[in-house]
Order: sequence, then structure tokens, then C-alpha cells
Amino acid sequence: MNYLGKFDPLKDECVRVMDKDGKIINPKLMPKISNKEVLEAYKLMNLSRRQDIYQNTMQRQGRLLSFLSSTGQEACEVAYINALNKKTDHFISGYRNNAGWLAMGQKIRNIMLYWIGNELGGRSPEGVNSLPPNIIIGSQYSQAAGMAFAEKYKKTGGVVVTTTGDGGTSEGETYEAMNFAKIHEVPAIFVCENNQWAISTARKEQTKSLNFAVKAIATGMPSIKVDGNDYFACIAVFKEVVDFVRKGNGPVFVECETYRLGAHSSSDNPDVYRPKGEFEEMQKFDPLVRLKNWLVENKLWSDKQQEELNAEQDKFIAEEFAWVEQNKNYGLEDIFKYQYAEWIHS
Repeated sequence: MNYLGKFDPLKDECVRVMDKDGKIINPKLMPKISNKEVLEAYKLMNLSRRQDIYQNTMQRQGRLLSFLSSTGQEACEVAYINALNKKTDHFISGYRNNAGWLAMGQKIRNIMLYWIGNELGGRSPEGVNSLPPNIIIGSQYSQAAGMAFAEKYKKTGGVVVTTTGDGGTSEGETYEAMNFAKIHEVPAIFVCENNQWAISTARKEQTKSLNFAVKAIATGMPSIKVDGNDYFACIAVFKEVVDFVRKGNGPVFVECETYRLGAHSSSDNPDVYRPKGEFEEMQKFDPLVRLKNWLVENKLWSDKQQEELNAEQDKFIAEEFAWVEQNKNYGLEDIFKYQYAEWIHS
């Protein structure tokens, strides 16, 4: 399926495979992936959701400094990572990508360390090709353009994926990065997780463009819009886009239309600015529920399995946090480690 050629952002066309209840409405678009792959993706999405709940609770107890969840955005994040070759490809994130980090191989304890205020939490384990989270909005696009340029120069065959939100598209740096990437035809995928809110700024106040995918057209870059809460649509599109980019066709922009089901951060109250009834309506499109419904309908999942999974993941998450609370502080010797270069005697 040639998604890039078939779905035109200028017509506001969106790739969608399932409806909000998890029923397949476009069987011709259904990706060829195994039931095992779908189950593993669902478990990752569920793990991200459970740790979001846990970390929000810990922040309310004063045991984390802050927290930003990716609740509601798990499907697109797990999909764009699962489409990569994790041995050769790279992920450069913003600050709301817990599901993406977990899918890439980041440890939950590292995510927790980061939100407890320990910079070591931004480090990736050996073999995990992701950079620390970017708090400065738009900066990840520039890093991705540069890293992808290096991948092309070194002829590694590697692909770089980066992501920002709808608000991030209003930063000049995003366009500078995309323009550079297209000029040099680098192997980068620029994702916009359009979750409808940039803190308290609604999507309709962010841009008058038909959608965010059209914003890439001025650079000459192909772009596409996908239902970001539909795992099947996302994995289908990203598998094709990764292959397209890896073959030397230059960068691609992908808008994932999703919804931020949580607050902007643990210090935000969205009830102050979100229209009454909007949250309840958008809960009907919860990516976790949609995929679970499909699994249940196809006799691949049950309520009993869900209860067991929740209990298993909750136990694991609590154990990770217990480790973090025992190891959250830097050693005093760390103040000397990064001030001067180590003297090397010949």
C-alpha cells in the first residue's frame, strides 16, 4: 500500500483502520503483522499507562518533583518505535514520550530518576539508541536533522525518528530543521503528535492550517496524516515510511492525530481551560481500549488476562520506584567528575 501517494493532506485525508470501538473498518489497510506482535505492542502500551498512573500518584505524594504523562498517545509512540530497527536507528524525543522510551528499551527506573530530578535518568542503557529528553520545544528536530545527516554521511543505513506536539510546530526551529533535512535528503522522520492542546492553547488557536501535515509541503517533504489512536493505522504507515526513508528518498513528516487524556503536567489543571464534555467524548477514542477491544473480539485477550497483566506490571513498577528512592541522590564525588578532563599519563 502506497500510503504517501494515496492519502493527501491537502484534502485532509487520514489513514484509519479501526473505528473507536476497535472494529476494522478498512480491512485493505490492515498491516501484515502477527498476533504476537500486536499483543506485545498492547502490553507495552499498558505498561506505559500503568507507570503514568503510578508516577502521577508519587508526584502527588511529593516523592517526584514533576511528571508529564503520555496517556492517550501510547499507540502512535509504540508504533513509530516498533517500525524501527533498534540496532541501527535512533530516537530523539521531547518530554512527553514515555511509551516511546519504553518501546525503545529505556528502563522505567531511568524515567523515574529523570522526574525525580536526577540527570542520570536521561542516560540510555547500553545498546539503546535514544538521546535524553528535550525540554526545549523544537530542539529535538534540529538534533534529528543533524544526526540523520551524519547517518547519511557515514552510510550506516540508519534512520532517525523524532517527535514534537502540535505546539512545537509553531517554533521556528522545527522549520529550520525540516528545511535542512530536505535540502540534504537525510533519513529522518519528523512526527507531530497532535494531541489537540499545547498546555492550554487549543489546536484551533495554534494554527489556521487545514492540518499539521500540510506544514511540511513548503519544504518539499512528503507528509501524511494518520489516526494516532489507531495502532494498526500507525504501524502500517510507519513501517512504510521507515522503509521509504531508509532507501534514500529523504525525510518524511507524519502527523499523528491523537488526544492528551491527561493534564499537561502534574502542576496543570486542564478542567480550567478544556471545554466541558470534551474529555469524556475523547475517552471514547482511547487507543488502549480500542486495541484491547480488537484483541478480545479476536479471542486473543480476556478480562482475567488484563487483571493479571495489571497486577504484574504494577508490582514491577513499584519495585522500580523502590530502587529509585534508594538511589536518587548523586554521590558527593560527582561534583568533581565533570569539571576537568582526566589527566592521562603516557
